[in-house]
Amino acid sequence: MTTNPTPRRTGRAGGALLCLIASAPLALTAFIALPAQAEPLAFDAAQQQLLQRSDHLAASRHAVESAQLRREALQRLGGPVVHLSGAAYAYNANLDVDLNPLNRALPGVLSQLPPQLAAPLAQLPHLPSSYTLNRSKSDTTASVSAVWPIYMGGASNAARGLLDAQTQEAQADAAKTGHEATTLLVQRYFGAQLAQRAAVLREAALATIEQHDAAAQKMLDAGVIARVERLQARSALEEARRNARKARDDAELATTALTRTLKATELVTPTSPLFVLGGPVEPLPHFIDTALARHPGLDKVAAKKEQATQLHAAQEALRKPQVFAFGQRQLKTGKEADWVAGVGVRWTLWDSIDRNTLAESSQRQIAQAERTGAQAQNDIALLVEKRWLALEQARRAYLALQPGLELADEVLRLRTAGLKAGTSTTLDLIDAQVNQAKAQTERAQAAHDYVKALAELLESCGLSEDFGKYMARADAMKVE
Repeated sequence: MTTNPTPRRTGRAGGALLCLIASAPLALTAFIALPAQAEPLAFDAAQQQLLQRSDHLAASRHAVESAQLRREALQRLGGPVVHLSGAAYAYNANLDVDLNPLNRALPGVLSQLPPQLAAPLAQLPHLPSSYTLNRSKSDTTASVSAVWPIYMGGASNAARGLLDAQTQEAQADAAKTGHEATTLLVQRYFGAQLAQRAAVLREAALATIEQHDAAAQKMLDAGVIARVERLQARSALEEARRNARKARDDAELATTALTRTLKATELVTPTSPLFVLGGPVEPLPHFIDTALARHPGLDKVAAKKEQATQLHAAQEALRKPQVFAFGQRQLKTGKEADWVAGVGVRWTLWDSIDRNTLAESSQRQIAQAERTGAQAQNDIALLVEKRWLALEQARRAYLALQPGLELADEVLRLRTAGLKAGTSTTLDLIDAQVNQAKAQTERAQAAHDYVKALAELLESCGLSEDFGKYMARADAMKVE
């Protein structure tokens, strides 16, 4: 009977064995050495750790808080503004006065006076040609002033509305980051689990093939099999060793990736198994309607539109007159203080900026946001449909592979019994074990595809936080 002693692969199943492999009996876990300080962790606990430790999520939360604080800071925008000012000063001033014109004019003035008056004045010394006046002083001054905008054309409300829209955008970005983080956690959590199972199965297969290899050597020594069959068995053993070594490395890498994702101090061992719902999830229209109501991308587009609307309102406010009250009073004691108060109006009649063109530009931004939102709705609906179909395809593929797995189990049982009865060879048994591993791998691939597709579907609908609810509904279809 001709058999192929080397493991047969399919393109998909062989490539997926890095992190996907069928479940093995719990007793086989003894073949793989877990880290001495491995921390068993269920998926819900891993999700809580991600929320608490993720730098990406923390950064998005800080962005939201920053936007909220900016909005709070401008809550009283448009109210009165009071200033208190004070100064201490000292000065020294000199003024030169030219007296030559007075000296020249003085004789003529004396000639006009009576002799009894002119004679004494004529005896006075001449005035100097110039005289310098000096004044110096040190003092302090203080005043309080206030400005209260009465009417700003709606500029204050537009500024607050703009900050509200920016806060909404930050919240939408944070929600999107949270959904993406959950999807990434699903991929790494179950990928680490399946990589560990792959290592378990590869080690178990290696141990079994080592026994068959030893038996083949004894059969060769007894002359029961030809040398070529012995070499085929040895080749299968070497390939099993390579596969087991690679599976161990892949399991360590996947575990490290999960551990670093959760920022854990010890290596994390996932304990929640893969799962598949036996029946379909909610119909497609349910998910599309939910996505159109909750997808953070649409919330961000709506926030962008609101920002454009508020910018347009702020630009229009600059066209309107501005009315404000003002007042100022000196702070003095013991003497009457100077003060001023009144109402002012400011209206720009001519500006070098073309306000009409600027207003048209902001209107185009609003139209752009509306068209972007319409396109986003179509794209999101298409994305949800694509992921819903992928989820159903994975579910049907998982269920369709059950007969193949049962057939592989039955062939392995017959080959085991045939080897004992002498109707099958060692290579027949190895081939049956390889076929069983292939069937288990393909079924595990379908289960992983299902879990991944479910996480992506929920992300596209803004429902990533409901992943645990679907996992709880699949208790009867868990892949142990």
